[in-house]
Amino acid sequence: MISKNTKYFMIVASLMMALTIAIGAFGAHGLKPYLDEYSTDIYQKAVSYQFYNTLGLFFISFVSYLLPKSTKIVKSFYLIWIGTLIFSFSLYILAITKIMWLGAITPIGGFFMIVGWLLCAFSLFKELEIYPS
Repeated sequence: MISKNTKYFMIVASLMMALTIAIGAFGAHGLKPYLDEYSTDIYQKAVSYQFYNTLGLFFISFVSYLLPKSTKIVKSFYLIWIGTLIFSFSLYILAITKIMWLGAITPIGGFFMIVGWLLCAFSLFKELEIYPS
């Protein structure tokens, strides 16, 4: 049986992917006339990070199915999800508004993503006993 966390994670990942596609399309079509090359690059970077980390959220959903009692996997999901939102949305807003201090918020999201992925790796090593004895 699929755990409540796994179901929730899969729903969140699905909604994040839909959001990623919508935001990417909006940037490519709706904002194209309004963004200069620099802002377009920033916007595209945000979409890319959101896309790849959303794929990662699907991965963690499946890991949570394999390791339903792992609290570290749950924490890694939330760190990556929140980190992705902070990282990408600070860049979206920066690209559209050119409010430069938003660039100072972006690394906080990046830090959360890094910690989340490291926690996921640590959990897999520990829970699956991959490391040599």
